[in-house]
Amino acid sequence: MPPHRSNEHRNVERKIIMAVDFGTAFSGLAWAQTRKPEIQSPVIQWPDATSGGLEGATSDKVPTELQYDSQGYKWGFQIGDFGQRHQFFKLGLDPSQSRNTSDLARQYPDLHAAPPAYVHGPEELVKDYMTALRSHAECILRHKLPQSALNSTPVEFVVTVPAVWSDGAQAATRRCAERAGMGVGARLHMISEPEAAAMYALDAMDPHNIEVGDTFVLLDAGGGTVDLISYKVSALKPALCIAEAAPGSGSLCGSTFLNRIFHEFLENKFKKDPNWDEDVLEEAMKRFEVTVKRSFAGNPNDEFLIPVPGLKDSVINGVRRGRLRLTGSDVRAIFEPVIKEIIVLVNGQIDATKAQVTAVLMVGGFSQNVYLRDRIRQAVAKRGIEVMQSPNGWTAVVRGALMKGLASTNSNFTAVNIRGRSARKSYGIAMGVPFRESEHDTDRRYWDLFEGRYLIQAMAWFIRKGETVEENKPKRINYYISPRANQPPPSTHLCVIYMCAAHGNTSPPIYRNTQLKALVEVSADLSRIPVRKIPKATGADGHVYYKLSFDLEVTHYSAFTQYELIHDGINYGPIAAEYV
Repeated sequence: MPPHRSNEHRNVERKIIMAVDFGTAFSGLAWAQTRKPEIQSPVIQWPDATSGGLEGATSDKVPTELQYDSQGYKWGFQIGDFGQRHQFFKLGLDPSQSRNTSDLARQYPDLHAAPPAYVHGPEELVKDYMTALRSHAECILRHKLPQSALNSTPVEFVVTVPAVWSDGAQAATRRCAERAGMGVGARLHMISEPEAAAMYALDAMDPHNIEVGDTFVLLDAGGGTVDLISYKVSALKPALCIAEAAPGSGSLCGSTFLNRIFHEFLENKFKKDPNWDEDVLEEAMKRFEVTVKRSFAGNPNDEFLIPVPGLKDSVINGVRRGRLRLTGSDVRAIFEPVIKEIIVLVNGQIDATKAQVTAVLMVGGFSQNVYLRDRIRQAVAKRGIEVMQSPNGWTAVVRGALMKGLASTNSNFTAVNIRGRSARKSYGIAMGVPFRESEHDTDRRYWDLFEGRYLIQAMAWFIRKGETVEENKPKRINYYISPRANQPPPSTHLCVIYMCAAHGNTSPPIYRNTQLKALVEVSADLSRIPVRKIPKATGADGHVYYKLSFDLEVTHYSAFTQYELIHDGINYGPIAAEYV
């Protein structure tokens, strides 16, 4: 983002952009004004158990946690260190994701997680948490800006969503944001998390280190999940342009699991000590979170002193004068199962990227850990791949989402442009095509009276899994319907769009089968067309037919896809439904 203000900013419509990084374990906010785009402010003040305003906790992010009580619910830092709470409920929006049952999640469950809620389902939990975020965002703005400015300036929210989620999960995220009061329609923007992270991280890098053709894996290692995606640099000017080089991957193996493993480590060591209780555990866990986890660089000879007040001295347990001696070797053993799973993900993403990967770019809070960075460097060293950490890695997603929101109001604010995305599924419609004996099943053919030849219902795939889809470049497929003209013309027409998520490089099927799922229905109101303007044609059988031709137009954006049904240049049904 340019560091100076220019006169052109005065001509930009006045808006406030509020970016929301709704994360699995932690969430963040950042805001800016379109008239002052160079001033971008991440929110670092959050309410806690003693303060409901801005005098509470200070942190770049807030825990994505909810705790219900008779008064309603508490969220984030308002919840103490102990007591049941709802965590990781974001993952409930997408039960199709296998990562929510990762080996680490099964082996190290959270002992403070609330049991599955029958009163509060995933969407209700997400809506309530997003409502709290929205309310706090408004509180921040009221403290930072005069009321007169707030009354006259619209606020537009930009919400991040995982790129690897299913269609229904991405739509559910938007639905929750709308119900939470973050806006509707064009006032609510969505962007995928890796795109937001890439926009910020690449803009923060030295441009002299980037060349056209460079391909990199973006590694977003957070508290709950670790997500990866591959991008290729396609242009440097006027703005840096990148395109997806391979679909994303991810798993539930973030830094929260270090805490769970350390918790188990302590329980196994001290569970027989009569003085071991939750107060002692709380002190030890705080020191591990604040000091050990963040500063550990992998040296087995390091030594950390963990407070365990009240526990008796023990040479075997390494306790002396109320402090536990934790060696670097102990910490490495705690890190090992998490790091091993992340390295498997990194190598898998590199292998899935068709082009030669030049770098792994690390964002996310856990990505700032030196030991994780060094282990990944060791793992990819023989491939000649560089590993880099983004500045402000923990807030890269929310900062990039803010950049995207500002760019949507004025293209001059665009620093990084994402030109293309790799389709995660195949998309198509079923339509009648000429029967070819060498290609089609004879049993499926039928005689078409209008055409006077055999046709077959086959899938017309306008997007195939893995192909690069460019933003703002519509894909169009043409087809027609031909009802008999001896009856009134149809008043409506329904086009069903199907998707296929076949595994690997398997081509989507020729015919409709159980692999396909109906994705969205686009309906056209044909009653608006005067009957005299509906084209007619004589069929091969000598009868007169109406011949209504349609163009199905599909346009892709960062976190949704727009479908339009067009007849004779008239749009009969724009629909925003599917995330590619």
